Amino acid sequence: MHTPLCRHAVGEPEEYARRAVEIGLAEIGFSDHSPMRQDNFDNWRMNFSQLDEYVAKVRAAQKKFPQLTIRLALEVDYIPGHEDWIRELAGIHPWDYFIGSVHYVSDSWAIDDPQKLSEWKHRDSLEVWRIYFERLTLAAESKLFEIIGHADLPKKFGHRPQGNYAPFYEKFLDAAKKSGCAIELNTAGLRKDCKEIYPSRQILEAAFRKGVPITFGSDAHAPQEVGMNFAEAVELARHVGYTEACQFSNRRRSMVKF
Repeated sequence: MHTPLCRHAVGEPEEYARRAVEIGLAEIGFSDHSPMRQDNFDNWRMNFSQLDEYVAKVRAAQKKFPQLTIRLALEVDYIPGHEDWIRELAGIHPWDYFIGSVHYVSDSWAIDDPQKLSEWKHRDSLEVWRIYFERLTLAAESKLFEIIGHADLPKKFGHRPQGNYAPFYEKFLDAAKKSGCAIELNTAGLRKDCKEIYPSRQILEAAFRKGVPITFGSDAHAPQEVGMNFAEAVELARHVGYTEACQFSNRRRSMVKF
């Protein structure tokens, strides 16, 4: 879940927490887009100077809603060469988990950025998916993250690979299993052009076969999106064969039945 500090979400953490209580959730986690070493790296994340403010907002929500478990986390972009920065971030506050995500397949192109949508016209979709999963595999291998986020993000605007991309995600899932990181069932995909949970059933079935654990996330950017479509996500997970999901505290994993 996100906050206005990322510049593309609305509603304060206390509003998200209130919504979670209303719909009967027992635990939520905030994982706003982390700052980069260079401020204004792009226009959809907080600056480093705002990190303490972010933590304070989440702590305030924790105090106001003691009946709700609220975790403090970050969604951290994985870009090759930025690993030391991620390690620095990890030591600044007592985070509960890091979600590692890949948005950039080059230094200048974030594949899910609506302002860069025209870039797809100049790219081969299969090659984009290859690079994307190559970076996602590196993210899993880095052991810097507890969770890998929206594992087939390139489909957001409906761009599906023309050709067999199974070897790309199979390699990624092998890395996730070896590193012990989970993947999320992210319901935000249902609210995008692709109209499908991240990741697809095809990828989720492969993850189950390999023993890769899962988490559930709404990727909420507004209070009314908290927990949205979780029933569909749970149904998908159960149909594939999952009966447990991960929870995290102080970057340690526990498993819960669902």
